[in-house]
Amino acid sequence: MSNLAYIILSFTLPCLLTTLGSTLVFFFHSQSKTLNTLTLGLASGVMLSASIFSLLIPALENATASMGNLAFLPIVLGFVLGGVFLVFLDKISAIFFEKSVKNSKKKAFKLFTAITIHNIPEGLSVGFAVGTALASGSPILLSFIFALGIAIQNFPEGLATALPMQNCFHSKSKAFLLGTVSGLVEPLFAIIGFFLAAYIGSLLPWLLSFSAGAMIYVIIEEMLPEIHPDDKSYGSWAFVLGFVIMMILDICL
Repeated sequence: MSNLAYIILSFTLPCLLTTLGSTLVFFFHSQSKTLNTLTLGLASGVMLSASIFSLLIPALENATASMGNLAFLPIVLGFVLGGVFLVFLDKISAIFFEKSVKNSKKKAFKLFTAITIHNIPEGLSVGFAVGTALASGSPILLSFIFALGIAIQNFPEGLATALPMQNCFHSKSKAFLLGTVSGLVEPLFAIIGFFLAAYIGSLLPWLLSFSAGAMIYVIIEEMLPEIHPDDKSYGSWAFVLGFVIMMILDICL
């Protein structure tokens, strides 16, 4: 393939796999309390695993290469700022959503925002990898493999986004749409990362850890309290399964 073909595929595959993962929501017909608990547990596990292996560890590796012993600074500060940002969003969402909505729309708003924020540094990373490869004369195939790895990881993330949205809105089509939209930021920011490849590298640790902080805040605040109904443990096992699946994908890819 030509370099142009590799660039186009690198920029679009992550979004396409997010969309493909979101389509699985149409295969979940039941809206039972048990299924809702299982899907929340699965989504929580996927999100926590992605926060650690896709965001925090790469952020630390990136920061260590440029900052040495001070690498913890952007990680800690970015992580805290991500949580603070979600607290701010919580206050903002209270203005737009009435209390009578049972907080379901506020929960969906925060979850969607956290997932979308998480996709921004991924898109930047892909664009940065492609831009750096072209500038340095390195094989662009390596950048494509990196983008393919992110795309494969996005498949369970698309499902992890759409399923809780279905629980909040009781609409498969709306859940699918929101899951798809959450991935649309990736090609956009891949293009930005491509053109800013010479400058964006120093910001990646901040962006990655910020995204991790936002994701983990949502997991703790909105999702974990609901995966232990009636002292049953099946929600916890779904959490473990989601975490393990995402961990294997991150380590192997």
